[in-house]
Amino acid sequence: MNIEKEITAILKNVGALLTDSHFVGTSGRHMPGYINKDLLFLHPQKASDVGRMFAEKFKNKNIEIVVGPAVGGTILSQWTAYHLSKLKKKEVLSTYTEKDKGTSASASESEQIFRRGYEKYVKNKKVLVIEDLTTTGLSVKKLIDTVKKAGGKVVAVCVMINRDPKLVNSKSIGAPFFSLGVVEIPSYEEKDCPLCKAKVPINTSVGHGKKFLEAKQKVNA
Repeated sequence: MNIEKEITAILKNVGALLTDSHFVGTSGRHMPGYINKDLLFLHPQKASDVGRMFAEKFKNKNIEIVVGPAVGGTILSQWTAYHLSKLKKKEVLSTYTEKDKGTSASASESEQIFRRGYEKYVKNKKVLVIEDLTTTGLSVKKLIDTVKKAGGKVVAVCVMINRDPKLVNSKSIGAPFFSLGVVEIPSYEEKDCPLCKAKVPINTSVGHGKKFLEAKQKVNA
């Protein structure tokens, strides 16, 4: 089984691939499908398998540290570094960024920053940047900028699933970009969303639909 089929099979197995509803993603964009990555992290062995896939993809690259964004990226960063260390027979470090709590921006606009002094372990290191999912690539680009500001050299960027390869690629990201798999899910701004126009109820149990509706109610209050 190739990597793309394997990662899709894992997500299906844990019930993470959802369709036929009206979802709102972290970016605020509306989608008819959703990948509930949180269900993957309930299963340590499955998360380890995904980390192994990342590691195998980049085992021939000179990677010294893996960086991912909290929360999901932290788990994948740990497992990827673990498997890379075994494959390369030397220690590969793992760290993560966190959202800047000092900003009032939305989740899609908040900055990714290093805390706990982790930036000093990134300086002058060859870095593999990983992320679980991407729709617009904005979060990934912010993560890359943070790594570069810390003095790290981005060798490659890889996401578990790319939901829009036409929009998110090496050219748009500004670094060598890869994905373990592709699950194309169209996404829309609220004003252009056909699901909104068809009055399909927003799913509030998965994704950011509940927060979206709460924010909308505040604006309309």
